[in-house]
Amino acid sequence: MQNLTVLGTGVLGSQIILQAAYHGKDVVAYDVSDDALAKLPERWEFLRARYLADLPGASDEKVDAAIGRIRATSDLADALRDADLVIEAVPEVLEIKRQTWAKVAEVAPEKTIFATNSSTLLPSDIAESTGRPGRFLALHFANEIWRNNTGEVMGHPGTDADAFEAVATFADEIGMLAIRVLKEQPGYVLNSLLVPLLSAAADLWVRGVADIETIDLTWRKGTGAPVGPFQIFDVVGMETPYNLNVNSDDPVKREFAETIKREYIDQGRMGIATGKGFYDYTA
Repeated sequence: MQNLTVLGTGVLGSQIILQAAYHGKDVVAYDVSDDALAKLPERWEFLRARYLADLPGASDEKVDAAIGRIRATSDLADALRDADLVIEAVPEVLEIKRQTWAKVAEVAPEKTIFATNSSTLLPSDIAESTGRPGRFLALHFANEIWRNNTGEVMGHPGTDADAFEAVATFADEIGMLAIRVLKEQPGYVLNSLLVPLLSAAADLWVRGVADIETIDLTWRKGTGAPVGPFQIFDVVGMETPYNLNVNSDDPVKREFAETIKREYIDQGRMGIATGKGFYDYTA
């Protein structure tokens, strides 16, 4: 699969776009917002610095070549006209994802395989809205995908085996370690391990048990991990934890979401991608 379309150009969407292009794929970056598309050059320069710092053999020439394989558009039919694979990376809200896929189904070529990058929703929650459930599955990336290079491939009971293997092969081709998830699991493998950690950290902070720096320091020192949970939140960005917690039945989780909105999102502190989140990366 050579021609990729990515729906959504936020933190993770932009990473998927550049990673695929860096490994030789032709990529269309789609977003409903022209303002978001106008910011893509800034995202490429941010990611350029990370690639050069983190990847052996990375060079400005290789990044320039990758950027040259990317085309941006806010016209959905144009974005999908020759797509072999479309990856959806829109906000983590079920109805938004369903509405997005219903629109995609109206204009995508018959050959196109559909994949969601949803962190928490199951493919079976979305499959019927795609109009082609047999060719729909999940391909989930960890943030900072050029370093944390897992691609978790997870179908639903109606996913065709050939579509599953085609997406696993694609993940390998763009530098990922294809993780074949054998049955539907909320959070896949990675987030099934990670989310309880992040939830526990949020709970400790909201209830005033320890401050952010102490929680992160404790995790790093006690486990040997390179980063703590709030540093991970900064990589993920503030929108995802906000969306996942704002409607929770748990009052502590709702308070966490409200605090994120008030003290971080509303202040433009969206995480490492904007230079400030729980920590300041501009110094």
